[in-house]
Amino acid sequence: MDDDETGRVSITEMRSEREHEVKQDNTEPHRLSDLTQKRIGMHLRAMYDTIVQQPVPDRFRDLIAQMDESSSRSLDEV
Repeated sequence: MDDDETGRVSITEMRSEREHEVKQDNTEPHRLSDLTQKRIGMHLRAMYDTIVQQPVPDRFRDLIAQMDESSSRSLDEV
């Protein structure tokens, strides 16, 4: 399979995959083909990697700071 980092495949490969899924449907009606599962996994990984690289929103940093401050005050009182 000649897919790039984004999980794109050629039309020929997509047709082949559909034919494979039709054959699979006769024996296992609700199972995705290995190729489909791989493509879904690659897309999910790419989306996850994009999200992980984004900075933490300011409001989350503020909430974390408030929680840390509250936690340290609680420990000081003990």
